[in-house]
This record gives sequence, C-alpha cells and structure tokens, in this order.
Amino acid sequence: MCGIIGYIGKESATPLLIEGLRKQSYRGYDSSGIVVIGADAQCVRSVGKLENLEQKVTDLRLIGHLGIGHSRWATHGGVTEENAHPHADCKGDIFVVHNGIIENYRVLREKLEAKGHRFLSQTDTEVLPHLVEHFFKGNLEEAVRKALKFVKGSFGIAVVAKEDPEKIVGARVSSPLVISVNGTGGFIASDPSALISHSNKMVFLDDGEIAVVRQGDFKVFDLENNLKEKEVMELDWTLEEAQKGGYSHFMLKEIMEQPLTLENAIRGRVFLKEGKTKLGGLEEFASRLREIKRINIVACGTSYHAGLAAEYMLEEYAGIPTDVDIASEFRYRKSTIDKETLFVFISQSGETADTLSCLKEVKEKGGLTLGIINVVGSSIAREVQAGIYNHAGPEIGVASTKALTSQLAVLSLLTMFLGRQRGMSLVMGQRIGKEIAELPKLAQKILEKSSTIEDLAKKYKDFKNFLFIGRKYNYPVALEGALKLKEISYIHAEGYGAGEMKHGPIALIDENFPTVALCPSDSVYEKMVSNIQEIKARNGKVIAVATEGNENIKKLADDVIFIPKTLEMLTPILATIPLQLFAYYMGVLKGYDVDKPRNLAKSVTVE
Repeated sequence: MCGIIGYIGKESATPLLIEGLRKQSYRGYDSSGIVVIGADAQCVRSVGKLENLEQKVTDLRLIGHLGIGHSRWATHGGVTEENAHPHADCKGDIFVVHNGIIENYRVLREKLEAKGHRFLSQTDTEVLPHLVEHFFKGNLEEAVRKALKFVKGSFGIAVVAKEDPEKIVGARVSSPLVISVNGTGGFIASDPSALISHSNKMVFLDDGEIAVVRQGDFKVFDLENNLKEKEVMELDWTLEEAQKGGYSHFMLKEIMEQPLTLENAIRGRVFLKEGKTKLGGLEEFASRLREIKRINIVACGTSYHAGLAAEYMLEEYAGIPTDVDIASEFRYRKSTIDKETLFVFISQSGETADTLSCLKEVKEKGGLTLGIINVVGSSIAREVQAGIYNHAGPEIGVASTKALTSQLAVLSLLTMFLGRQRGMSLVMGQRIGKEIAELPKLAQKILEKSSTIEDLAKKYKDFKNFLFIGRKYNYPVALEGALKLKEISYIHAEGYGAGEMKHGPIALIDENFPTVALCPSDSVYEKMVSNIQEIKARNGKVIAVATEGNENIKKLADDVIFIPKTLEMLTPILATIPLQLFAYYMGVLKGYDVDKPRNLAKSVTVE
C-alpha cells in the first residue's frame, strides 16, 4: 500500500514531496525516500517514521525543482535503506519509484547482470531503472516505453533522469496513478490525497498508459506511443474523501482492495514448480518447525475466526493437531508449553492486549512463538521469535475486512510450508499453490457482484435477527458473518455450526428469522442441504452462499450469492467477502457510521 509523489515546477521540490508523502501516510509504510534533481541528483532514504526522512532532508538541504518520493511497505526484501525507494541505475542518473510487483524481475535481473549492471537491493523494483538505462538515448519517455514492453506484472511508477530533467514520466498497469498540472507545477501521485491541497483538477491514468508531466502541461500516450485524450476531472473531495479513493467509506474501500491485498499477501511466497512456499520469517526456525508435534493458535475477534479456519487446514493438510484459543481465555488454562508445540499469535494491529499478554507468558515459559501480523514494528511483531507479515496495508475501518482475508491467505501458505515438511506430496503442494495464486482474480469476480448484494441488503434490512450457519471450513465464516452484521448494522446475529441446529437454534426459526447458509460445493454440501430443508420446513427464509454453477440450490433457497469454485480449504477466503458487503450495505441503509461502529475500537489495547 505504498505511496508515490512527484513534482516539477518553480518551487522547491523537497517540502512538496514530504507533504505528499505525509498525506499518503495513512496507507501505511515502513521506509521512505526522495530524490531531488537540481545541479546534481540527491537521493535520501530512511527506515521508520517519515520524521526520520524529514530530519535527514533538513540536515542535507536538498535543492532542486524536480523530484520524486515514495513511502514503502516492505514486500521484496526487508526494511532497510537499501531496499527503500527511489532506486537508481548504475550511474545514478535515472531514478524510479514503484508500487506493485514485477513478476519476471528475476529473469530481467539475471539478463541485466549479465550485461554488467550492478544491483544493490533485494527488491523487484530495482530492475526498472537498470532496464530504462539500457534503452535511454536522451529521451526518458521513449526509454520507459521500450523498457515496459519487457515487464510483466502490476505497476505504478514515476521516473526522473538527470540527463532529461524537464519532465516526470509515469506509467501504470493495475496500480493507480493520478496527475495534476496547476498553478504550483506538475504533480504525479498514487493517491489524490497527495494533490488535493494544490488543486481538485486531476487526470487518472488507465492501464497501459504513460504520462509525461512537465511544469505547465502533460501528455498521455499508450504503450504503442499513440497520443491519448484524457478527461480532466474536478473532484469535490475533502482530504479524508480523497484518502478514501472515491469510495463512500473506508470500509467499502478496504473490502474492494482485497484482490490487491491478497496479491500482496502471497506474492513472492509461492513457488509452483517446487510446490512450496518461501516464508522469510520462518527460515531461521525451519529445522525446529519440522519437529513440531502440535500447534496452538491464540487470537481475538476476527483473528480468532481466522485461526479456527486454519485449524482445519493444518490438521487436514499438514497433519498437525491444532488448538485455537480466545486470547482472553487462554491465560486461564493450564496449557502445555513445550518445545514440540508451536504457538501462533494472530493480530491485525499487533497491539491486542490479551494476545500480547499470552505471547509474553508463552515466551517466558520457553515456547516457540510465531506472529501473523499486519503492522510492521508493532509490539507483537517485535516480541515473537518468528513472524509472517500480511502486507495488507492499514485498515482504517474499525471492522476488519481485508486483514481477515490476508490472514487466511498467510495461514494457507503456512499450511503448505509445514505440510511440505511432512507428508504433503509435490502434486498436492503444486495444486494448493496454483489455487492460492488464483485467489486475487476470484475475489475480484465476487466484488463485481456488489450491486446484487446491495439489493439483498435492501430486501432484508428490516429484519431484526439473523442466523449464520456453516460446517467444517465455513463454520468460522458463519461466526465471522454474524460478527460483521452485529458490528456494522447493530442487528442481532448468531453464528452456529450447522450440525447444532437441532440442539437449540432451530427453535428460533420462523418467517421473521432469516438464515444465511454457507453451502459451497464441498465435502459437507449434502449435510448443509439437509439443514436448509429443515429451515424451509419451518417457513424460514434462506440466503445461500453457494458455488457458481450450482443451479439446484436455487430451488431450495430464497436468495443465492454465488462464489467461484476453489479448493475447500480456501473457500473461507472467498465466502467471507459477500458477507462483508452484506453487513456494509445493511449498516449504510440504516444510516450508521460503518467506519466507526459505536462502542468499538480498532485496536483493543486493554484487557
């Protein structure tokens, strides 16, 4: 969820670049940097807070009217100054900042190294300035255009060159870029929030477009060098609205970001040929993890639901007995803490007080601790011995959405890692890896049906109670769906294992008590059909979440939300997305502040 800013004009570039990065800091970052071109090119990078970069910049007194800046959330390569952007070519003449992923960077890097190019970082981004350098003959946009023909992946980039200093060149594929030329000068950014204080007139690039931004004008071309006509949009946004990217609420924005956040969670970590995952935070402990006989997952709220889904994954595919505890209850158990047990702590914020307390207790007693955390540098991230970051970027909305699906994606990678250490075959590893790689595209398919789910919310908004039911992998999804509806719309909702219906909950069913039944085409589908029939026999209304292509379910349920087919272990990732949308639209229709539900806090830092 990195941030890009670029400026060319008559004013000093440095304060404008810092200001642009600060206005995008809500996106999250762990390092930052700028390059300013004047009499020479001066590049400054820093890890940690933006204030660290500001102090460096102040001490060095960068002078120039052209520059680009970047705030980075680490993916390829750790949090170091060498891995921070901007990245430069061999001569220090061409500089690039980049959001996205260069999928074929390994191949490009090998070819460039064979031609004598020297690389200084672990990032995928660094191939870009070297590739542009290879084609540069004095015209920067022409070199960028030629270079991008060799690049596979997603990117939003801004490029500057000492030898062609009257322009910034930007380009995008699947990663947003916006430009503005106004009284202050020419700007380029990844987010309108960086530019809104200078002008509300902006141009949004489309995929496959290259922009040449100068002090007083801009031009946009496609990759074949055809000039494009672009509409200048006048945004009626406040800064907060700009940070929302045009969405009505942060919650909706974060739901819609899930194809990208899933991609961020898995990229660079799945190796299909070997049927394995590479998780850098586990490498030091690989031999010890091979000896693990039991896993204990500890979490709260939505993260606890992610842990429940992981319990099925780890036991079925890695063959490791797994327990899942609510953190606030774990401390009251006399749990066995030994060298053969792995303790996994899941937290979006990394500051959850109950989870942090459990972690400290386990560490004190000598247990091996692993964190699945979204916030780099958080307390839990610092305390655990090993860790895997989600890379979902910050969640502003209180109710967790994209953090959950990224947690589930990471847990599926952990399952592959531990499974391949044990009895999981190469073929099974390849199959799981292939299906994991498809998740961003499948999530996008669901989000394209958001209007259908909004219509369902309109139909059911006046009901006072809901039941959510599921089995096996989708039992935790039922719990999560009920939690989201409670959090956002203040409607009473219960999540249950569908096998428990006749042990009590079915007494509540009548025409005024709808049920959301999670019934993808999996190993327990027939049993879920029996539960739906029990509900219909008592005049209950049913919303079914089912697999695409299942026409029979339409004969049973009142309404159906279809999700794409995937492996059974991955269905929770897809099945939870429509339930997030359903809760969101229900809350909006009732007029509630869905970003800040009453009585709730984003990070629960008290026990």
